[in-house]
Amino acid sequence: MEDLLRPIYQERASQSNTQGILMIEKKNPISPNTDKFDVILFMVVKEHEESLYIKHYELLQKKAALYIANEKQLEEWITLGTNRRVIDWIINGKVLFDRNEYIYSLRSKLLDFPLEDRKLKIGLEFAKLIRRYLEGKDFFDSKHYIDAYNHIVHSLHHLARLAVIDRGFHPEITVWNQVKKIEPEIYKLYEELIQGDEPIDKRLELLFLANEFMIYSRTRTGAKHLLEVLEEKEDAWSYNEMLHHPKLTKYSVDLSVLVEYLVEKGFLQVEKKETKGNGVFHRLYKVLS
Repeated sequence: MEDLLRPIYQERASQSNTQGILMIEKKNPISPNTDKFDVILFMVVKEHEESLYIKHYELLQKKAALYIANEKQLEEWITLGTNRRVIDWIINGKVLFDRNEYIYSLRSKLLDFPLEDRKLKIGLEFAKLIRRYLEGKDFFDSKHYIDAYNHIVHSLHHLARLAVIDRGFHPEITVWNQVKKIEPEIYKLYEELIQGDEPIDKRLELLFLANEFMIYSRTRTGAKHLLEVLEEKEDAWSYNEMLHHPKLTKYSVDLSVLVEYLVEKGFLQVEKKETKGNGVFHRLYKVLS
């Protein structure tokens, strides 16, 4: 197969923009890891007019796909966890081309999972966890149990991913297999939700209580990245300053709910700053010392 694909990638490998090329072959008949294609060519480039370019091929009754991603897109996938297949591709794919050991270095970084990268990913998962939990609780209180169920499942997924990252691993697509081994308490909650015999409202009530406790017990770990950034300056922060700080931009829409949660739990304090409007104040935030 590699020989058949060589004309597709060889010319691109000679271009200075190309950082590395990997080949990922189908492992089983369904193989969602390769979108049911027989083989994937995954190419990383420094820059590309499109963040992701995909082309499909057919050769000798086999299906192949070429994925070209720029470095910015790849970094986003890895940091936000929005394309977990890519981590598997980088770690387990066959290296066909590697400029200045780019793929080797990236692979080593993923396997080592440096502390700073971990803290950011934990923070992002924690923010998403809080949002899903609060939205689910709102649905539950309004007796919209199916919607509440959907949100609590997602919140448990974020809790599971957070636990896996905290142990120094990247969450795999089969995250529950990982959690069962390293955090059985979270796995048990998931089992109780999907397999419990009690009515759905009773299961949800117990799960929301347990989830609330588990979220609070992980707050210091989950918020560590954000709190450390906020401690970089002595003055209080406006929300807009946080939102546009280079180290915090990836929190995006989940930053607001995380900040308010940390205020409620006593990790951040609010400082009021007068505006020109009578009785109207700017709301500023500072880490509670």
